[in-house]
Amino acid sequence: MCTDWTQKTQLVVSAIACCIRHVYGAQHPPFDPLLHGTVLKAAPKVPTTPLKAKRVSTFQEFESNTSDAWDAGEDEDELLALAAGSLGSAVVMETARRVLRDHSQRQGRPKLPEALGPEPRPQPSTEPPPASSGDLRLVKSVSESHTSCPAGSASDTVPLQRSQSLPYSASGTLGGAAEPGTCSGGGAALSEREASRLDKFRQLLAGPHTDLEELRRLSWSGIPKPVRPITWKLLSGYLPANVDRRPATLQRKQKEYFAFIDHYYDSRNDEVHQDTYRQIHIDIPRMSPEALILQPKVTEIFERILFIWAIRHPASGYVQGINDLVTPFFVVFICEYIDGEDVAAADVSRVPVDVLRNVEADTYWCMSKLLDGIQDNYTFAQPGIQMKVKMLEELVSRIDEQVHRHLDQHEVRYLQFAFRWMNNLLMRELPLSCTVRLWDTYQSEPEGFAHFHLYVCAAFLVRWRKEILEERDFQELLLFLQNLPTAHWGDEDISLLLAEAYRLKFAFADAPNHYKK
Repeated sequence: MCTDWTQKTQLVVSAIACCIRHVYGAQHPPFDPLLHGTVLKAAPKVPTTPLKAKRVSTFQEFESNTSDAWDAGEDEDELLALAAGSLGSAVVMETARRVLRDHSQRQGRPKLPEALGPEPRPQPSTEPPPASSGDLRLVKSVSESHTSCPAGSASDTVPLQRSQSLPYSASGTLGGAAEPGTCSGGGAALSEREASRLDKFRQLLAGPHTDLEELRRLSWSGIPKPVRPITWKLLSGYLPANVDRRPATLQRKQKEYFAFIDHYYDSRNDEVHQDTYRQIHIDIPRMSPEALILQPKVTEIFERILFIWAIRHPASGYVQGINDLVTPFFVVFICEYIDGEDVAAADVSRVPVDVLRNVEADTYWCMSKLLDGIQDNYTFAQPGIQMKVKMLEELVSRIDEQVHRHLDQHEVRYLQFAFRWMNNLLMRELPLSCTVRLWDTYQSEPEGFAHFHLYVCAAFLVRWRKEILEERDFQELLLFLQNLPTAHWGDEDISLLLAEAYRLKFAFADAPNHYKK
């Protein structure tokens, strides 16, 4: 009698184990409340803790008391055996079939093995569609599909098939999917990752004292659009980290800027300043996006900002190229008030006058903070740019000697194309949306505009090595380098460029002899 019961138990347990291995491979099956609930009722209750805690005097006693704390595998085998002994085979089979059928429906599992008998009805397939073709970045799939295995090999490990991969596309930019030049996602739903990053920024910014180091760390890989204005003001040093001091600081700095306007702006037509103002007046219509810049209110704002900065910084005065550095700040700050619109086509005249005044003052002070770190780029003979172009040449000769030699053989000098890269911080080479993304990282890097920009330019040049090496003519080479095909670049292209620049900085920044001949 005992032998029959043992054989019966073994058969039932083997059947259950077979179907478990068939469906779940080496993994443990999900918890089944029906099965485990019955088992727990059938098993005698053992108190989990003694009524009076016994003091453990030695490590051996402690080990013996806790040695089975994580031994879940043996407990599961005992539960299965108890289930087989306390239930009839029909009940066990029906329970197992119900559990497996339920998980087959939810996860697209194969049909149950024939050892459990026929299913009441076939389940519809929930297998994901095949991955779309194209250049996709693979991420670890949440679910995996099993292939069916022939009878008799159910105990073998079942191979896994890769399910549909998720593409990494430009629509996955931080802060919502937005077309280039728009201020926000226009109501587009945020992905889970974007929403999570936005929450991290908001939690950090909501505190009484913002941790600027943590803010820089988060901002390096991009700032979500809803919090970009306040983040830029903090990272540039315009606003204090203490939340309570910010309103007074804003009010004081805005009042100070318009005091400069009242004091200096009327002198723009004086003989001593008229050349400066005339050059500013000529350069602004050449800026982009034209539809925004050429609006009378915006033109006046840019003229005031540039003229006041030039008057207050006589060591450099106004130099062509400084005008481009106003645009990213103005666009980011004005986007708070034209949400969802294309900034290039937005009608700024609809923005309240007080708001425009605040945006103008904020733009002036943030641009001034930027220029404080690179002012030697714009002093007489622009020595800062001359030095950085020379450093770029030395760096590229170490990074990619073939490209460097190719340019030299065709008598292409770095000053002929890289001067503008340094003077305008690549703004003439990239779409405006890419410049904004690039500046997210620049403002989170120590001396980002002054130092990290060098490595970005090196990575940017080497990015086009194939096209450069294919050109065999001086004129064609120079024409290509001055008109690089970046019109369709997006945030993912900038992210790859920044990653390569960071790699170069890591290799060369702390070892300057590596790029000095």
